[in-house]
Amino acid sequence: MSSTRPLPSYPIEIEFPDLSQFAEGNIGIPYLYHFDSGVSGPHVMINSITHGNEVCGAIAVKELLELGITPRRGKLTLAFANVDAYFQFDPTTPDSSRFVDQDLNRVWTKEILDNPALDSSEIRRARALRPIIDDVDYLLDIHSMHERCAPLGVCGPLNKGLEFVKSQRVPEWIIRDEGHPEGCRMRDYADFGNPDSPKNALLIECGQHWEAISVEVARDSSARFLLALNIIEQSDLPQSWYQPIYCADQKVVQVTEPIVAETMNFEFNDLYLGLELFKEQGSAIAVQDGRTISTPYPNCVLVMPSLRQLRPGVTVVRLGQLQDSTDKGNHESQERGIH
Repeated sequence: MSSTRPLPSYPIEIEFPDLSQFAEGNIGIPYLYHFDSGVSGPHVMINSITHGNEVCGAIAVKELLELGITPRRGKLTLAFANVDAYFQFDPTTPDSSRFVDQDLNRVWTKEILDNPALDSSEIRRARALRPIIDDVDYLLDIHSMHERCAPLGVCGPLNKGLEFVKSQRVPEWIIRDEGHPEGCRMRDYADFGNPDSPKNALLIECGQHWEAISVEVARDSSARFLLALNIIEQSDLPQSWYQPIYCADQKVVQVTEPIVAETMNFEFNDLYLGLELFKEQGSAIAVQDGRTISTPYPNCVLVMPSLRQLRPGVTVVRLGQLQDSTDKGNHESQERGIH
């Protein structure tokens, strides 16, 4: 990489728990637990560690299992997805255990999963999870981010996804997007991405991978998800799982285009962590192989910029238009170092 700007270094504030006690699962799929109330209702799923170094969701799912949470109606599935990558986590190289062979969150198409010529650790795991996910009505996929950014609710491109995240009332920032050029995410798989299907999914980015607050966001998001779908009652979880709703209005960023690295010669013009707002069209934000990359419209927001996984073909940032903004929101953005 041509950039000489060092990447931020984040302390690991969270202990990675031992998940080996959950290896057998309870329906024959390793690290997956399924509970059926016997009462009519939706099948809901909370998924964690799609990426092996994103520990906050694993903590929330582990604690739900230890609390003995079962659905009061419908069915509930709790999963640790990419456990092979999780068990490779090394605090001396904490970014290297995102996946084993390929990104598990880029393989969710029938063309990939039905093709016997394709094989990887992640594809095998996706195929193992697929029969359950095909039956799920509502999915919460818990993630975290490379950089220290405010939590994001990633709702996909459809109106039903936007309405779903708004019904949760958190987080403050909503990202409406088409996904990644590299491949299909779990949250967009099959009927989750079908506008004519009632099935729905939400991907929550809880914060930076190893900051303690990401665990609080994961717990709160899980609790609100289960409560909103009437799977549990509020008293079923400790009150500490519910965080105050601190934003009067959620802000929607409509992603318009990804910026994909063509070579290793990519450099941002500044240290960007996410949600940087550029009010003027044509603001220079990066250089790729000597070519300046600028914002294509006013009020352009940088969505999850990072060079930690830089390689040709990887999305290094997505550009979005701020759809719902208030003076208070702009002021808070400026206080976060946003231009």
